[in-house]
Amino acid sequence: MKQIFILLFSFWVLSLSSQRIIQPKLVELDLKGVIYKSETSYELKIHENGFALGYNKGEVQTYYRTKFYHLEIGMLKDTREKRQNKNYSFTSLYDSNSFVFGKINNFINVRASLGFKRYLSEKAKRKGLAVGYSYSFGPTIGILKPYYLDLFIREGGAIPEIEIVSESYSEDNADRFLNLNDIYGSSSFFKGFNKISVVPGIQAQVSSHFALGAFDKYVKAIEIGIMMDLYIKKIDILIESDEISNKPYFVKLFISGQLGYRK
Repeated sequence: MKQIFILLFSFWVLSLSSQRIIQPKLVELDLKGVIYKSETSYELKIHENGFALGYNKGEVQTYYRTKFYHLEIGMLKDTREKRQNKNYSFTSLYDSNSFVFGKINNFINVRASLGFKRYLSEKAKRKGLAVGYSYSFGPTIGILKPYYLDLFIREGGAIPEIEIVSESYSEDNADRFLNLNDIYGSSSFFKGFNKISVVPGIQAQVSSHFALGAFDKYVKAIEIGIMMDLYIKKIDILIESDEISNKPYFVKLFISGQLGYRK
């Protein structure tokens, strides 16, 4: 009986020593964060001819693709504009403003676009940099506002009287408008909005897109690209001459910064 007990005990010890301890496999979770459905951002764009302020509303279709609607308003200048100042001062309250000789219109453009943004890099971590590109196209409206100058009006007599009047360019005052001796300075920018004219056109832009924390809650991005505007007629910014001719199109390099949020 004792021998049988020893034999059974030895068999039980051997069976325990032959068992393996199996550890559960660790599962690595590659969590990237919340999946967002939409994004909203505000944009400041600086280009060769001026600047623009924009608004973007995007629909996140996939992790790498966003469809967006864009609206912007900006100022556009002719690259040949040269600002100067005569530094006149009749009173401390009425100093002369700098002006652009030969300018006849301020040009404001409003652009509305349908666009798409695509990321080319792999899913970046929340604080990583995602690289992609975007393109957009749509209508544009050019707004021409007459450019006003403060001009000297000299009344004849033994003692000439000098008056300063604000005028925009016309055939009747062309001699004074284009005479440096008759120019005191530029008038207020807000003068002439009751005499604006509208020129429709089409526009498009293509850019490289760099997003910091592209899959985070907040939008932080920079775009560098090229934008093109084409209007149905020439945009009269400067008085045309043998050296200067206005054109119906503009091609500009730009850089923009975007800040916003995702939902």
